[in-house]
Amino acid sequence: MKKILYVLLIFATVNLSAQNITRVDVKGKIVVEHNDISGITIFNSSSNKGTVTDDNGEFTIAIAENDIIEVSAIQFQNLNFKVNADIVASKSMKIFLIEEINKLDEIIVKSKGLSGNLITDIDGSKTFNPKLDALYFGVKHSSEYNFETDYKTEVTNIGDDVQRNRLYNGLNVVNVVDQLLLPIFRSEAKEKKVSDIPEVPTKAIKYYFASEFLVDNFKIPEHRVEDFIAFVESDDFDFTLLNYGRELEFLEILNQKSIEFLKKG
Repeated sequence: MKKILYVLLIFATVNLSAQNITRVDVKGKIVVEHNDISGITIFNSSSNKGTVTDDNGEFTIAIAENDIIEVSAIQFQNLNFKVNADIVASKSMKIFLIEEINKLDEIIVKSKGLSGNLITDIDGSKTFNPKLDALYFGVKHSSEYNFETDYKTEVTNIGDDVQRNRLYNGLNVVNVVDQLLLPIFRSEAKEKKVSDIPEVPTKAIKYYFASEFLVDNFKIPEHRVEDFIAFVESDDFDFTLLNYGRELEFLEILNQKSIEFLKKG
């Protein structure tokens, strides 16, 4: 009898603790390559409550920090991620689902409510340091691509890891550049042969994914994205930065150029 009572008391305590968690409503939006954005399930496994996207790919769900969110649709691999403080504070999230981008199957980007920039200063210098908690990767057969870190991984100081090109919360910084940014810059480059820039099939990535990334992280006005690309690649731009292996240098240049571009107005 004592054992049964002890177990019941444990369950009662756990249940009471769960009920005391305060959750806030967060507005989200799903972005996909095609128009089938309704009916995608967004489920909070921590609260056992969920919702589905409307015809515009938008949804509202109650969350708390450290909740586990599951995104699922028939045409995509299921994607799970842990809610961090930035998502709670911003009360918004944006999820990109991509069926195929050079072996990457889904990408989720939470772009609102961060510090405002992809790039931050380290020790007073202009060292590149991406805001990594802004991006999450969901990749099929992740072990084949060295994406073994997941939402359960403890958060650590990311500065040194970025410079060593390591993974953080399942994110490989180089892959972000390779899959989202370099394709649109390579497509506009006029010196492909001279600089040995790899050809990127235009059908492999939709322009708006990279466009959204530039708008959200570099504050480039949406209607001026093409102007920004032309600005970056004008004058003395080093086109070899568009080659594999120079992704971090390229992002640092983008940061510098975005500041110059926005100052020009």
